[in-house]
Amino acid sequence: MEALERAVRAVSAGALQIAAAACLICFALMCYAVAMRYFFGAPQPWIDYALGWLVVVMVMFAAPAAQLTGEHVAVDTISDRVRGSARRALTAFGLLWVGAMCAVMIWEGSAMIAFSRLTGMMTEIHPVRLWWIQILVPVGFGLMLVVVLMQLLRVARGLDAGEPGAADEAARLKASPLE
Repeated sequence: MEALERAVRAVSAGALQIAAAACLICFALMCYAVAMRYFFGAPQPWIDYALGWLVVVMVMFAAPAAQLTGEHVAVDTISDRVRGSARRALTAFGLLWVGAMCAVMIWEGSAMIAFSRLTGMMTEIHPVRLWWIQILVPVGFGLMLVVVLMQLLRVARGLDAGEPGAADEAARLKASPLE
């Protein structure tokens, strides 16, 4: 079981690195677009589309790491106040819903891709097929589903749903130079 958890953490960390790279590429492209538009009078309209695609990459590949470290969107009002088996049940209930939504998004994302491939839809940038971008949705939610299943297994074994040391890691990641 620990090997599975290590593998899930490694894949999640790799996906987070891809999301970080996409963020840096977004920044570089935006700087390039501004320079081309205002210094050279040559706007680059393709950059707007590429930035949108990179935002999808960031969201789809950063969400599994956020789920793993407990930083994903959550309502902690009740779960922070309960202990023991009630907390485990509440955590499992929440994880089941997250897993169900991941499964729905994988299903719908696959249908979206199938439709785009069937109709031959292209993006505004001619050689790029739309499904090449859309495939990020089921892949991202697939990664998230793997994380959720690992967390459900942890809860079933009586462990905390998060990664050991997740609170410390989340605090380290959120710490700013001003703190």
